[in-house]
Amino acid sequence: MSRYMVTSALPYANGPKHLGHLAGAYLPADIYVRYMRMRGQDILFCSGTDEHGVPITIAAEKMGISPLEVVDRFHSAISDDFKGFGISFDNFSRTTCPEHVEFAQSVFLELLEKGHIAPRDMKQLYCSDCKRYLPDRYINGTCPKCGSEDARGDQCENCGTWTEPFELIDPRCGICGATPETRDTRHWFLLLDHFQEWLEAWLEVQSGWKTNVLKYCRSWLNDGLRERAITRDLSWGVPVPLDEAKGKVLYVWFEAVLGYISSTREYFRKTGKDQEEWKKYWQDPDTKLIQFIGKDNIVFHCIIEPSLLHGLEKYILPWNVPANEYLNISGRKFSTSRGTGISMGEYLDHFDPDPMRYALAVNAPETRDSDFSWLEYQSRNNELADVLGNFINRTLRFTASKFDNMIPVADLDMTLLNKASETAKEIAALMESFKFKKAIGLAMELAREGNRYFDTAQPWKSLKADPDRCAVTVATCLNLCASLAVIFEPFIPFSAEKIRRMLGLEELKWAEAGTVLLRPGLNLNSVEILFKKLEDGFEEVFDKPEETLEVEQKELEKPQVDFDDFMKIEFKVGRILSVEDIKKAKKLYRIEVDTGDRVRTVVAGMKEHYTKEELQGRLVAVVCNLKPVKLCGVMSHGMLMASDGESGVFLLEPGADAKPGDTIR
Repeated sequence: MSRYMVTSALPYANGPKHLGHLAGAYLPADIYVRYMRMRGQDILFCSGTDEHGVPITIAAEKMGISPLEVVDRFHSAISDDFKGFGISFDNFSRTTCPEHVEFAQSVFLELLEKGHIAPRDMKQLYCSDCKRYLPDRYINGTCPKCGSEDARGDQCENCGTWTEPFELIDPRCGICGATPETRDTRHWFLLLDHFQEWLEAWLEVQSGWKTNVLKYCRSWLNDGLRERAITRDLSWGVPVPLDEAKGKVLYVWFEAVLGYISSTREYFRKTGKDQEEWKKYWQDPDTKLIQFIGKDNIVFHCIIEPSLLHGLEKYILPWNVPANEYLNISGRKFSTSRGTGISMGEYLDHFDPDPMRYALAVNAPETRDSDFSWLEYQSRNNELADVLGNFINRTLRFTASKFDNMIPVADLDMTLLNKASETAKEIAALMESFKFKKAIGLAMELAREGNRYFDTAQPWKSLKADPDRCAVTVATCLNLCASLAVIFEPFIPFSAEKIRRMLGLEELKWAEAGTVLLRPGLNLNSVEILFKKLEDGFEEVFDKPEETLEVEQKELEKPQVDFDDFMKIEFKVGRILSVEDIKKAKKLYRIEVDTGDRVRTVVAGMKEHYTKEELQGRLVAVVCNLKPVKLCGVMSHGMLMASDGESGVFLLEPGADAKPGDTIR
């Protein structure tokens, strides 16, 4: 029997994680692990927070606390959110723990000794304004390949190119926007070119991998692997274990991927088991290593990590890396910092985890980006209530009222249970090929089959006309409820546990789906509602308080703006067509503005300064090419320009002869 080592991408401990993270790397891993445990497989599931690097120090400076306090705070929050969603890690560690620091340093020294790491004198970009060397990720510029202006010094997310800071066109500091200067320094490089031919041959024989993963890998290999610096001039990180490298740390992308191994080592130490046992999961050829990630992490898990493990010689390599694409919201990438995402914690403050687990599994971005909407979530939540919840509820309530809450003594209709058994086998095949989206679809179809069976059998009629037939129907439906608890367990574990509790069952194995699980004559427990339907407007609980959406009226020192950047702003003359109040908003109006090319909705904080009548028909200056943003439940597609001073707030007003659509220069 194979052994399985499962990992999920190490979440960065600089803030709460959102639903896009959950859909990409953690929910699919948990579904797989739960299923494999139900199969009785030897499987270990480890991850942890990634806690080093510049983003942590920047967050600490902004918050006025130390980097350690930052990661302590967010590790705890992230861990709690994962628990809230039922992500069943065997160990959730952190890269600041002594176990990880010691292991990462030992790997560095071993690869250095083997000749895969070497020192190099190099030039590095330094920001005089921030007074720090800039890591690759904190250098922005124009991608030399696709022209995207949002490329970073390590990667262009737009085209997937692996970049270098000095390759970027017009590089700028990603922290303050200033143009950095060049300074000489010495760093240690991972000689990735040592692994080019081996990686090409290794990837060529990988079967069952997603096409998108192999495509990304080949694009990097086709460009040719180059030496990459793995040390940085930073104050926060794993210290480089060399006297001549005092003050330098291991770069986060080198040491973080080793966090899976250090987390596994920590697990065996914490549980008091044989501390050498971890080697079975990382060095035994019979172990299959499966790593769940988002597509932005493919290079680190399919190029960097395999190279490190191969260079160490005694470690197993990934058996599969089922990377997901992005889950977007309203067509844009999930991002809490940009206001385009809901954090896991925010969601859990208002709703149960299972409906979101189900919605994300059904809409999983397995082979291409998918789009999340609250309308879709509402539909999936109500589907759970109308199909699965309805079947469980009607079966148990009928049993309670007509059979004294006792499982009737009757022969079973094995046609339906055989259907459950076959469905479980089909789902198993899909789960083992990481097709969770299709698997959850089959599970829900089996619940629909249960409702059809109940409707066709009409036990409310046969109760008097044919009591024996009624007993067969009820006993069969009760056993299907048990099978549904088995099949839905990996996807919605909290609800599956409720079903088992109502049926008086302990934990079940996957092979028990479709079998007779309930003994006739036993009493059932009280009925619980599994899912509550959601009415329109439920998502308003996620609208940000109005005061957090308004710009503080303070004079702040602003960075200088290049003329070319300023010219990107599209100013137009607009005419206000209508003005409406916004529910629960004390200061905001919903304003419809004709800007010549279209009528656009703009949310503006003008309530304290103008009546609706004063605004009606007024000519205004409008910024038209702002990214849309949702304010108090309304999407705003522009901004009205106004002055703000001691004399008050006044809308900028074009001349009387101006017309909607005229360009403002």
